[in-house]
Amino acid sequence: MSAFENIVIGKSSIPSLIITVILMIAIPVISFLYWRKRHKQQTRMSWLIAGAVGFLVSARVLELGIHYFCIIADNPVSRFINGNTAAFVLYGITMAGVFEECGKHIILKYILKKNRTRENAVLYGIGHGGIEILAVILPPMITYLAVAVLFSRGDTENALRTLNITEETAAAALPSVQAAAAFHYGAMAMNVIERLFALLLHIGLTVTVYYGVVKVRKACLPMAILLHMLMDTFPALYQRGLVPLWNVEVWASVWTVVVVFIAVKLYRKMKLPSQTENV
Repeated sequence: MSAFENIVIGKSSIPSLIITVILMIAIPVISFLYWRKRHKQQTRMSWLIAGAVGFLVSARVLELGIHYFCIIADNPVSRFINGNTAAFVLYGITMAGVFEECGKHIILKYILKKNRTRENAVLYGIGHGGIEILAVILPPMITYLAVAVLFSRGDTENALRTLNITEETAAAALPSVQAAAAFHYGAMAMNVIERLFALLLHIGLTVTVYYGVVKVRKACLPMAILLHMLMDTFPALYQRGLVPLWNVEVWASVWTVVVVFIAVKLYRKMKLPSQTENV
């Protein structure tokens, strides 16, 4: 495994990864504490929990189950999707939009029938976007930090042994080790900003779906799905190597602003007397 002997951990890798991990935890925690403190009477913890559980079930269980058949497993469907860029992009953005937004709709309409307030809708979005950070984005960052610390000590054999990297797994592990070694403050800023955008996006889309539930506006769910799909278009194109990363970030910022603008307008329309309306 000579490739690992040449790994050099950058001077900024460990401090930037430490800050990234701290900020990844701080984003959902501070968002929750701020909103809960400001709207304690109008919010319930059950909505935060429902948002977190809703994401895990819709995106990490149901959606991943479909991905296994359509992307990971070897069959005619997966070979077609993986071998066709248009099919890959369309499949990816559709699955993300449909599963997450329909999951929100089902929970908001059929399960969360009590304490229906617009403030709770925001709290649900914080739960949905927050658990994505803590359960999906944070673990790889912690892994990168552990890798950077171990390889920075100069004992490659011990690092490989501690990380359980063998001859069989070396090829798969090498990109992660290289990413940890090359991590820097610019990557830290990009990751943190991207997660802030993602959290705002989830809050905005939740408010949009919630408005459709309490006001019986059938167009809101398709609109949320479409907005989600548009948001994910450039990330999917980036996965296929068709656009640079900076294009993804610009695209994400534009659509986050659009979604938040729509959500703020809908939020303001939901005056207090109609907040507890049941459907």
